[in-house]
Amino acid sequence: MATRKVAARRANVTRAPAAPLSWADADTIESRVAFVLGWLEAHATKATLDGMARYGIPSTGAFGVTMADMRRLAKELGKSHELAAGLWATARYEARMVASLVDEPSKVTPAQMESWSRDFDSWAICDTVCFALFDRTPHAFAKVHAWSKRRDEFQKRAAFAMLASLTVHAKSTPDEAFLEGLVLVEREANDGRHFVKKGVSWALRSIGKKRNSPALRDAALALAQRLATEGGEHARSIGKEALRELAPKTKKAKKTS
Repeated sequence: MATRKVAARRANVTRAPAAPLSWADADTIESRVAFVLGWLEAHATKATLDGMARYGIPSTGAFGVTMADMRRLAKELGKSHELAAGLWATARYEARMVASLVDEPSKVTPAQMESWSRDFDSWAICDTVCFALFDRTPHAFAKVHAWSKRRDEFQKRAAFAMLASLTVHAKSTPDEAFLEGLVLVEREANDGRHFVKKGVSWALRSIGKKRNSPALRDAALALAQRLATEGGEHARSIGKEALRELAPKTKKAKKTS
């Protein structure tokens, strides 16, 4: 079922129409989308496209543009919620990455988050959208809780990628929200699907390391120890990985002559 969904999405990839000669000539959303697609096509390389497969990123519907170039383009374009919507609708990989970089968090709705999350088909687009956009919206924690129960692999990964991202960007959020996140980590730690497992581990380690909170560090460390010793196969793996980062390092005793 999931494979058919992704195949259907890729079949609807939009080909780049003729692009305006310059950004100044692009006076409608449609022409601005065409300009961006033309820019991406002009900056694509076969080496970048071929390299995507090595990182588990689907190359169907992709141009082959580096992340550095996409970030440079997004900075030049500036913020635009309308442009982001137009770029996302093309179903082109790089266009969607740029969409996440130019969208305006204050204008993102829960409905948009649901719609875009259903299109996630790789860790790269999932993580970038969550880290660059979704975690800066007022709906972020609600989606963490909702998506953590989803069956779709990348929607579920999005819950924990966003939770990890929130440890960095939600500066004023009280510890209680992240303690609730640890409950979700423990509940889902035995989902053995690769991208979910990696997302759960990321969230656990980030809560313990990124918040500069002794209480959260202690809680994350305690959970890691519990998972490492009492969990199932996948939970034990997550717990041991977290312990390598969170457990206090012991100094080696100096040799005496």
